[in-house]
Amino acid sequence: MVGQRWAQRIGEIEPFHVMAVLERAKALEAQGRDVIHMEIGEPDFGTPDPIIRAGQAALAAGFTEYTPALGLPALREAVAGFYQQRYGIDLDPRRVVITPGGSGALLLISALLVNPGSKVLMADPAYPCNRHFLRLVEGQATLIPADAQSGYQLTPELVEQHWDSASAAVLCASPANPSGSVLSRAQLTALADTTRRLGGQLIVDEIYHGLTYGCDATSVLEVAPDAWVLNSFSKYFGMTGWRLGWLIAPEAAVPELEKLAQNLYICAPHLSQRAALAAFSEESLAICEARRDAFHRRRDFLLPALRELGFGIPHTPDGAFYLYADATAFTTDSQRLCQHLIETEHVAITPGLDFGHHRATEHVRFAYANSLERLEQAVERIARGLDRWPGC
Repeated sequence: MVGQRWAQRIGEIEPFHVMAVLERAKALEAQGRDVIHMEIGEPDFGTPDPIIRAGQAALAAGFTEYTPALGLPALREAVAGFYQQRYGIDLDPRRVVITPGGSGALLLISALLVNPGSKVLMADPAYPCNRHFLRLVEGQATLIPADAQSGYQLTPELVEQHWDSASAAVLCASPANPSGSVLSRAQLTALADTTRRLGGQLIVDEIYHGLTYGCDATSVLEVAPDAWVLNSFSKYFGMTGWRLGWLIAPEAAVPELEKLAQNLYICAPHLSQRAALAAFSEESLAICEARRDAFHRRRDFLLPALRELGFGIPHTPDGAFYLYADATAFTTDSQRLCQHLIETEHVAITPGLDFGHHRATEHVRFAYANSLERLEQAVERIARGLDRWPGC
C-alpha cells in the first residue's frame, strides 16, 4: 500500500517460525505427502469427551452471551478448588482471572506491570511470544543466555547479574518451552526471594503443569503466595482451540485486571468456560493422567533415540512434550536442517531461532505430541535424512 506506515514495533516483533514450518507441512500434505508433525506444541489426543459434552450442552442451552470480564464465578471457584486438591493451596477464587488462553493472561500482566522502557528478565531460550507481548506495551525483554547446566532456566545469580534500575519483573516457566525443564521447590524459592529483594515481581508460566514425568511440579504459589501464575486449559486438558486460560494474581491487582480485561477483550469465550467446568471432573482428570503416562513413554523412547543419532541433549526434561537438541554435530544452521528434513523426509521440526538468540542456530526442538508408532517412523526418516545431509 503506497504511503502506508506501520508502527515501529511491528518491525521489532519477529515471526513465529514454527507456523511457517506448519504451513509448509500442510502444503505437502495437500500434495498427498505423509508428514510427521514434531513442530507444533499441540497435544495430539484432542479434548477429553466429558469436556466436549459439556461444551455441546452449553451450546444447546444457549450460553452464548458475554460473561463477567473476570470469568464465570463457578469456573473461578473450580480453578481455586483445583489448587487445593492438587497443591494443597488455599486459594481465594477472587484471585483467579479467566482469560482467552494463557496469552490473554500474559497480555494482562504486561499491560499492568510494564511501563514504556521497563524490562522483564527471562531465559534465552524461551517461548517467543513472551518477549513480543512486552514489545507491544513498549517494554522489553532482557534475554539472559541459559544453557543445559541450569536446565535452560534462570538462576538467582543470573537475575542478580542482569537486574538494573529499569527491571520490573522476572518471567520463568516450569515446565519450560522449549526445554521441558522443571524448577524445583528450592529453585522457585530462591528465585522468589531474589526477585522480591530486588523489588521486582515474579511471574511463573505453569502452562505445562500436569505434564511431568517421574516428578510433580511445584507451583510457585506453594513457596511464594505473592507471585503471579499463568496457566491454561490448552496443554494438560487438551483444549488448545477453545482459547481458555487463567491468571492467579495478588488480590489488590484484580480490580485493575478487571478494567483491562473489559477493555482488551471483554471476556473469555463463554462456551469454553462452560466446557472447562467439566475439566476438573474425576472422569476428565483420569483421562488427562492416562495421557500423561503416554507422553512419558514417548519421551523415554525419543530421548535416547535422538541421542543415538547424534543430537546433543544433555538435559533430561522432566515435563512438557519437547526435546531441545543441540544439532552442531550436523550443522550450525538449524533452520536449513529443518528445511532439509521436511522437504526430503517430510518430518517437521522447529528451528531454535523461534526461542531467542543464544546459540539459536545450533538447536532444534522436537515435539513428541504424536503417537509412539509415528515417532518411531520419524526417527527412521530423520536417520535417513541425516545420511543425505551434506557433510555427513
